[in-house]
Amino acid sequence: MRYLKLFSTLPALLLGCTVALAQQAPAPTGQQLFEPIASVVMGPRCLNCHQVQAPHQKDIGIEHAQMVMRGPHDSGVATLQCAACHQASNSADGKVPGAPHWKMAPVSMAWQSLSKVLICQSMKDPSKNGNRKTMDEVVEHMKTDPLVLWAWNPGAGRTTPVMSHEEFVQKLQAWAAAGGPCPGDPIKQAVK
Repeated sequence: MRYLKLFSTLPALLLGCTVALAQQAPAPTGQQLFEPIASVVMGPRCLNCHQVQAPHQKDIGIEHAQMVMRGPHDSGVATLQCAACHQASNSADGKVPGAPHWKMAPVSMAWQSLSKVLICQSMKDPSKNGNRKTMDEVVEHMKTDPLVLWAWNPGAGRTTPVMSHEEFVQKLQAWAAAGGPCPGDPIKQAVK
């Protein structure tokens, strides 16, 4: 009879232990939340266009073969505009990548040689992120901008980001919900 009583209380004991462990689990760090995002934004599909003077190309990030330069509107100089080669979609053979409004990221958004921490801070700073004032606007940009979406369909055997776009957006949303912490930042605890 004692054993039956013990077995009947076992589920309640296990539930209590599970709840206690869940309450003690530490909040993720800024490093843990931003690391998967960094693995995408620091990849060649993003970094090749987030340069200071000239776009890079290929997975190894070499300077653009045609000696293309940024130009005053981020779409090349007058004699060699990006749109001269880059159309609204990848070329038929995929050799020339394309997406609507192909151009370099604005110079304020150049991530060339920046650390994860500095890229993270730049992504949150409206003066360095395309004037996106809220984390929701940052997520929306990464979720819908045709140039961002191109990274997952780059053509010609180019590598794609290390996770699906859907997973990337989920990671961005979790990071944004936590206040956009950067590596080394404390995580703000939710007020109950």
